[in-house]
Amino acid sequence: MTARPMSVPDPGDAANQRTLYQWFEEAALSVPDRPALELGARVLTYAELRARALALAGRLVRKHGGVPRRVALVASRTVGAYAGYLAVQRLGASVVPLNPDHPAPRNLDVAQRAGVEAALVDPRADGLFRLLPERYRPTVLELSDDDTEGDEPFDADLPPVPDDLDAEAYLIFTSGSTGQPKGVPIRHRHVSPYLAYNIDRYELAPGCRHPQVYGLTFDVACYDLFVTWGGGATLVVPSVEELFRPVDFIVDRELTHWSSVPSVVREAQRLGHVPRGRAVTLRHTSFGAETVTRENVELWREVAPHAQIHNVYGPTEVAIGCVDHRLTGPSADWPEYAGGAVPIGRPYPHMEAVLLGEDGLPADDGELCLRGPQRFDGYLDPRENAGRFLTYEEGAGPAVVHDGTGPLTDRHWYRTGDRVRREGGVLVHRGRLDQQVKVRGHRVEIGEVEAVLRRHPHVVDAAVVPVPAEDGETELAAAYAGRPVDAEAFDAWLRDRMPLHMVPSRLRLMDGLPLNDNGKTDRNALVRILGTRETS
Repeated sequence: MTARPMSVPDPGDAANQRTLYQWFEEAALSVPDRPALELGARVLTYAELRARALALAGRLVRKHGGVPRRVALVASRTVGAYAGYLAVQRLGASVVPLNPDHPAPRNLDVAQRAGVEAALVDPRADGLFRLLPERYRPTVLELSDDDTEGDEPFDADLPPVPDDLDAEAYLIFTSGSTGQPKGVPIRHRHVSPYLAYNIDRYELAPGCRHPQVYGLTFDVACYDLFVTWGGGATLVVPSVEELFRPVDFIVDRELTHWSSVPSVVREAQRLGHVPRGRAVTLRHTSFGAETVTRENVELWREVAPHAQIHNVYGPTEVAIGCVDHRLTGPSADWPEYAGGAVPIGRPYPHMEAVLLGEDGLPADDGELCLRGPQRFDGYLDPRENAGRFLTYEEGAGPAVVHDGTGPLTDRHWYRTGDRVRREGGVLVHRGRLDQQVKVRGHRVEIGEVEAVLRRHPHVVDAAVVPVPAEDGETELAAAYAGRPVDAEAFDAWLRDRMPLHMVPSRLRLMDGLPLNDNGKTDRNALVRILGTRETS
């Protein structure tokens, strides 16, 4: 492996941290002629990608009349999208990624909640912000894939290269239990230790080739981009069609790394597109964002016999990932764990973790709580902080849950809501403690889906539960009370208001939702009722 010309700082040493743009800039100045981005047949060197980003940053400053604070990036898998992400970082602004394929009302709601002042927009979403009254519209700059875009001058319009680690790097919106998305602001000082640790752990260097599988609205996309660029490696972007044949993509593009949710591989397996033994160039594979089973990694060991396999865990609120487990050697040598799950492993060296039982005291099976330099400073709406943090110190008695009224300090633990068990010296994920679920790798709050269902004029009440799909994945099933709605029309109505992964795959009209002894919706009964494929 070619030696990396950039030094990798100690993740725990704040004096050596960088902003996202500085991670890219160091590589761009050290290896300007190396390939930075490969998208289809197009290849951009670090120098070329940097020039495009700087030109775009200059155009945005001129059109906006200054540097905006937050910028919506409504784009995906185009050269303009990657140059746009870098342009926002070069200005020291915060990226608010939006998916151009998501319903316009949701994107506009998120943009308004974020208070975006400007937007970089893919041509297919060009009319998005015209749906807003003119006084609420941000400055909109349409992205272009024109190969001459990086030729214009830019230096006179740009501020100094940003170095404020306390500035916000990006704002991701996750599904919210209140029926509204929750904004998670991540600062450079949160994500930089993560990048430093993973560039070293995954041995990223010039000559390495890493894919960008996760969509930009996924926080893990920041890993794809900046771990790759921070190491001076090449970001290789698959098309949607290529994701259905991941092994062919790996072989054809000679990838050295792979990172995805395991469902990408499972879907390819279902379609018969996972040939064994061909992915011999892979050195590292990381799976995350949903449960990883032993069957998943045993299959991948046959696909990529030389790769180290990593199961990575971490909520958005703790900067992408903070616990991991590495598997090496033949699968016959791997320990067995209860339930057939692969452990999430151990916390990163610079992070702290504790399992707390219902009594607020340490337990071998309890809620995973995290703190350390990657933990965010609280939600965009401070009211969302109530109940999500706690204070606990060993020997000082039970944990005290934060009520949302006082300040948050670095001593506060973030409550993940995940039930975790300590087994054989490692952590094993045992499920959610609340109604938050993972659907095809996307984190979904049941309450947000139910809130949308209840907005339908024929729906009086609604409840959603996770149920197993025919392929073993998790899908959503919904029951509603009210007037009958045509199933296809209801599905189309929901797709106009929610991303596809949030739309229940099963809908059933009921005379009334089942209730438990406390008068609450009996979700266990609903799981039994909705476990069949009968729909409205």
